[in-house]
Amino acid sequence: MTDAYVVGVDMIKFGRFPDKTVPQIGAEAAQLAMDDCGLTIHDMQALYSGNLGQASGMVGQRLLQEIGQTGIPVVNVANACATGATAFREAWTAVKAGLYDCVLAVGVEQMGKGLLGGSGGAKGIPKEGLLGSGTMPSVFAEAGMEHTRKYGTTFEQFAKVSVKNHHHSTLNPKAMYQIETPLDTVMNAEMISYPNTKLMCSVNVDGSAAAVICSERKAKELGLMKRAVKIRASVLTSDPWQERDLVMPDVNSCTRKAAAAAYEMAGLGADDINLVELHDCFATAEILHYENLGLCGDGEAGRMIDEGEVALGGRIPVNVSGGLLSKGHPLGATGIANIYEVTTHLRGEAGGRQVQGARIGMTHVIGLGSACAIHILEKAS
Repeated sequence: MTDAYVVGVDMIKFGRFPDKTVPQIGAEAAQLAMDDCGLTIHDMQALYSGNLGQASGMVGQRLLQEIGQTGIPVVNVANACATGATAFREAWTAVKAGLYDCVLAVGVEQMGKGLLGGSGGAKGIPKEGLLGSGTMPSVFAEAGMEHTRKYGTTFEQFAKVSVKNHHHSTLNPKAMYQIETPLDTVMNAEMISYPNTKLMCSVNVDGSAAAVICSERKAKELGLMKRAVKIRASVLTSDPWQERDLVMPDVNSCTRKAAAAAYEMAGLGADDINLVELHDCFATAEILHYENLGLCGDGEAGRMIDEGEVALGGRIPVNVSGGLLSKGHPLGATGIANIYEVTTHLRGEAGGRQVQGARIGMTHVIGLGSACAIHILEKAS
């Protein structure tokens, strides 16, 4: 099998675009990614399109109506918050297998304001109770409190995640918000579901991101290896069966399973990773994923945030983009937006937020249900 490389990648500035359609938003990122490597839609042999809100709406085909209908195969993907990363992985798989030499992956979402996960089709009294514990803020609040029960993690430590990520966002012109949020501001914000205040919850935004993936042969033929980034590992997992309480979702196991498989595929360990973009849908989630990804031992995540190990300039910077907490979380786009961020650092093109000397980066997303996607990227030698 051939090696596969990201040769073009970009994202739009996340925000809210009520006057645009989903295909229009997606087409903008697609064009930016192709411009990044000097290619056009005529060079693409397939399109992998990720979108959740219009999963049955043939978004990929409608996207091509914006940028050029060349008759290529289109695969539309929906996989919760892992939608964009899954589209990227399907594109990688096709190139890796030798089916195509040059493909396009796009993730796009147009979202309203308000609460996610607050509705369902079940009738009668829900098993999880009557206090809204099935909503996403409560699911991740419960997971955070379980970490507190086991390891003594404090409200302040969870809040420091938001302080860090909002600070990082001030260095990212493509983030939805670029504002500092001091610790007391975060801790005194409106409580959504303890310990997550409003400033510890991800931002619902509109956005899109796209990547062009080429085989090594094609990248060399096109003279694109200088800025190419090798996809060292691509892993997708679902929840393994466990003898456990099924009332509340397990937000940890499929990430741990994916991380172990990704490190094995890449032939690397956590100590080899220079930066991480992980799924901080809530501040509590980021703390959990330090441990789930093996960035530290179990129970050490609070220490990591206290000692600045995960901040820009620290041992293993996490969410230098501002993360979902500040950059924003357009569900179908997040996975490829993470790829954009890490690729930008590996190319040495991240400006004021550049992780110095970055050669290997990791991206992680998880959608409850569950689907976890992890990619390990390497600067081309």
